[in-house]
Amino acid sequence: MAAVSAALVKELRERTSLGMMECKKALVAAGGDIEAAIEELRKTSGMKAAKKAGRTAAEGVMVLRLAEDNSYGVLVEINSETDFASRDAGFIAFANKVADVAFETKETSVATLLAGEIGELREALVQKIGENIAPRRIEIIEGGLVGGYLHGNGQIAVLTQLEGGDAELAKDISMHIAAVSPRVVRGDDMPAEVLTKEEEIIRAQPDMAGKPAEIVDKMIVGRMKKFLAENSLIEQPFVKNPDVKVGQLAKDAGATITSFIRLEVGEGIEVAEVDFAAEVAAQLKG
Repeated sequence: MAAVSAALVKELRERTSLGMMECKKALVAAGGDIEAAIEELRKTSGMKAAKKAGRTAAEGVMVLRLAEDNSYGVLVEINSETDFASRDAGFIAFANKVADVAFETKETSVATLLAGEIGELREALVQKIGENIAPRRIEIIEGGLVGGYLHGNGQIAVLTQLEGGDAELAKDISMHIAAVSPRVVRGDDMPAEVLTKEEEIIRAQPDMAGKPAEIVDKMIVGRMKKFLAENSLIEQPFVKNPDVKVGQLAKDAGATITSFIRLEVGEGIEVAEVDFAAEVAAQLKG
């Protein structure tokens, strides 16, 4: 009987999402040949693409689509488990297909898209690449003039909606948003809970200790004003010309910024770190 290392079992688990003991048994039966073990598991366990759905997909690409008349735009995020897979030609083709369908149908529900042809293409790609592949988000802005920007590495994408102006202005402002990441268009748009939390943080800062209440209040007003200016798009210095604020840039071009969406691949996804040694010890103890 061939010896099977914990590392080999771990690799097989990562490639199949099957249980530790099942993987170990398959490797022993295959004499430590991982490819033969995978082939046998596909026969005996009914292993399919769906078996990989529990694995975290936090890499991937953003895809941007804009209408020729700039009446609407679509952003799509497609995730993979590794950066290597996200550069695969099949993965890129799949990402573009999802974006094309979303653009044509204006469908923002990932579940709805996966119920049709996209779902079948996804399963085939997962089986081929050996990783969990998943469309994660679809965002659409429609109305007014919509422009956008996709960062060169495909990790950040922005849609910007204007009243007035032109596509080039919208692209420039989108590029600024990608680089500086404002939270809102203008200060009045900042959520109340964000303002409350920021004030709590300011009050707790060391230089507030021991000061009279009226001084503290004045300092808070000043710092909150600075916070809003730093995080409001129209108050930020334009990245291409810091002497001009973004709001003034739009105004000079006869435009008003209505809204924007900025998406970054993997943001908000918590990638779990699994202690494999501890997991093995716990199972052996059991």
